[in-house]
This record gives sequence, C-alpha cells and structure tokens, in this order.
Amino acid sequence: MAFAQLGLNPLVVKAVEASGYTEPTAVQIQAIPATLQGTDLLVSSQTGSGKTAAFMLPCLHRLDQPSALPGRGPRVLVLTPTRELAQQVTRAAETYGKFLKRLRVVAAVGGAPLHVQAKLLSQPVDIVVATPGRLIDHLERGRIDFSRLETLILDEADRMLDMGFIDDIEAIIARTPATRQTLLFSATLEGVVGRLAQRVTKNARRIEIATAPENKAKIEQRIHFADDFSHKSRLLDHLLRDVALSQAVVFTSTKKSADDLAVQLRGEGFAAEALHGDMNQRDRNRTLQALRQGRTRVLVATDVAARGIDVPGISHVINFDLPRQAEDYVHRIGRTGRAGREGIAISLAAHFEKRQIRDIERYTAQAIRVGVIPGLEPKARPARPEGFGDKRRATAPRPAGGYGKGNGNGYGAKSSFGDRKAGFGDRKAAFGEKQSSFGEKTGYGHREGTRPGSDKRNAPSGTKRRAYGGY
Repeated sequence: MAFAQLGLNPLVVKAVEASGYTEPTAVQIQAIPATLQGTDLLVSSQTGSGKTAAFMLPCLHRLDQPSALPGRGPRVLVLTPTRELAQQVTRAAETYGKFLKRLRVVAAVGGAPLHVQAKLLSQPVDIVVATPGRLIDHLERGRIDFSRLETLILDEADRMLDMGFIDDIEAIIARTPATRQTLLFSATLEGVVGRLAQRVTKNARRIEIATAPENKAKIEQRIHFADDFSHKSRLLDHLLRDVALSQAVVFTSTKKSADDLAVQLRGEGFAAEALHGDMNQRDRNRTLQALRQGRTRVLVATDVAARGIDVPGISHVINFDLPRQAEDYVHRIGRTGRAGREGIAISLAAHFEKRQIRDIERYTAQAIRVGVIPGLEPKARPARPEGFGDKRRATAPRPAGGYGKGNGNGYGAKSSFGDRKAGFGDRKAAFGEKQSSFGEKTGYGHREGTRPGSDKRNAPSGTKRRAYGGY
C-alpha cells in the first residue's frame, strides 16, 4: 500500500516520499484513516513502529485548510515526556509539512529560555509540541490559548505517567475544548494508562500493533555477570575497546552515576559524554550534536534523557545498571539496531539481580544469552532458575592489538579504569533518595561491611550506604 491510498493530502504525501518512505507501517495503515475520520484513538505500539508519522501526517492533512475558528492558538497539541522526543516530533512535523503554506511549529520544552518561547507562542501557531511541565508554565502565565485546538496527542503516555506528570496532564486537558479529538499512544494500554484513557477519550478505537519478530532479531542480546563493582568496570572497559563498536550508549540508573562514569571514561581515553535531565538545553543539544556527528563514541545516559535519541551509528547499548522496569529495557535497547541495521545490547548484572533479568525475559518473551569473556569470567556462578535464559554461552573476542593500543576511533591507550583503588561507585546515592523532576531515581546499594546474603547484624552501626555497584 502507498501513502497516497490512505487519503492524505498530496502535499503531505509528496513530503513523505521526499523523505525516502514509500510504504506505510502497520500502525500508520490503521491509525491514519481513523484519525482522518475524527475518531479518538488508543494506540499501543513499540519504539520504531512509525507512530510519530501515524499521528502527525493526518494532522498536517487538516492543517492545509484554514481553521473555522478565530484565534492564534495551536490547532494541534502534542505532549511528550522529554525534550529530546519533543524535538524529534517537531522535526518530523517540519519535515512532513514542508510543502504546506505558512505552517508554524513551536516546541515548548524545559531547558530553553521561557521568554523566547513566549514570544513564539504570542504569534499565530499551528502545532505546539511540549513537555507537560513547561506547558503548565506558559498556561499559568496566560501565554497560550486552546480555543481553536482540534487535536490533542499524548505521545508515550505510559512514560509521562511514570515520570509523575499525571497532575500536569490532567490540568492541561482541563483547559482544552471538549470537542477536541484525542489520540493516546503508549507501549501499554493497561493499568494507570488505561484509566487515564477512559477519562480523556470518548468512544475511542483501540489499535494494538505487535512487535514484528524480524525486528527483534536485529538486536543481539546478552548478559555478563559481575562479581563486584571493580569486575563490572573491567567488563565495561573490555566491551568499549571492541573494534567492532562504532558508537555506544551506556545506561546508568542515576544522573550522578552518568556524570561520574563519563568523567572516568574520558580519563581513560574514551570520547565519552554524559546526558541526563539536570543538563541545560544548550549542553544537551551540543552533546547530541556531537553524537550525531560521530565525535562522541560513548554516551553515558539515564533512561529519561535517552528517550527519543535516533542515531543510526549507535552499534551497542550497554546496561551498566539494569533498568528498574522491564519495559525500560525495551526502550533502552531500541537505541541500537535503527534504520534496518543490526545492533548489540549487553547488560552487566550482579548475581543477585536474577529476578530483574527474569522479568525482562518474560516481558520480551525472549531468553537472553549469558556471555563470558575469557580472562574476565565471574568467580561466582549464580544458579539459573528454571526458565531463566538459555544454556548457551557467548564469548566476546578480544580487540585486535590488545588493550594497550588505541584504535584511532577515540579510544585511549590507558589502563582499565576498573583497576583504580578509588572507584566511582563510592557515592552516597541512597535507595531512599527522592525522585528527580525528570523521574530518574537514585541508585540503591548495600551497607558498608555487608554483602548480599550476609548477616547484617555484624555490620557496624551508623554506617552509610554505598552507591549501586558497591555490592
């Protein structure tokens, strides 16, 4: 089927085809005609399914005709969980709508000057793509008018709810016309997402797109078990020196961990940068631009900050810290294997994290191989519960030339950062710390003087918690 068969405006079809797309995806085939009919939608689809075009193309189709209502406010509002995803949606709107006359798209996100956005919103605008927190700022200052809003889109609704935006979302929706069309896109439509959907949609059509098996096969997945933090660091050092690695995203559980690990990697000669929610927009843009241009080989990121990153050159995703939720694992590994390429996803896990791995395998309906690197084998071999992974062992080749030689791709010639006495894991991030405004939780750890399974009564009183990875 061609895009022209979906009933879209010829100018929109022309822009899509100019972008190199010839056939719509499964979610686009179902969602575009339904959106054009004015139906509310609940769509469940995974990363990489083409959902951005699924809601943006029919909206652009309508924008070719003038609004029947007076005003300067947006006719389309897209809410996203992160700045990066908002920028991605904004670029898509501008790309697919480049042949439409006088199309104006404004991104209202945190980290950018509020007064600059306010000036843009004071002029006639067709599409606003926003994060909930920043949009609330503009609404409270009376800088945006929804009187002629036609379509509201909640993109990655499950993630916005995970990040604690439920109150902001409901406050925003309360300001929109009751006559609007609502499109909700989410990885899951159950639980709290389903309850929100019932409140904000009317007679919604439900569309669920299963992940294609061939897409799963493009990402090779494996796990390496680590005895302790130093062992995990040496494993990471070995993986990053693999000559087959083009670019990698290394995931950590906290913002401080991302900063510390990026500093440590740079000290070892890697071209590494951190990306997390505490960075201002200028630094985030500069970091992402360096990644897209290939100047950054290793991006150390948190879950929220990495949402929306679409860089085809990312060959590896490495989970230095396992995700807290199984669905986050899917979003993480989705950063590699983009645009039809193959990717590698590697998780570094402690022996006591078997339950988290088992949850991931159940969620993805896939067994994950256990890898062993010669010379870096774990001393302890955890018992594998029934149904956990498969029994094969994968071995990763040593990079050509050994560890001491640089490969000319931004990798240094220094020794492993895991061999230092003062590891960057000795941080004070405690399990009980509050969640940040971007939804990133701090790491968890064990008290000094104890190990998992040991008698905690022998631990000295008043000891401080160590960061995740202290084991």
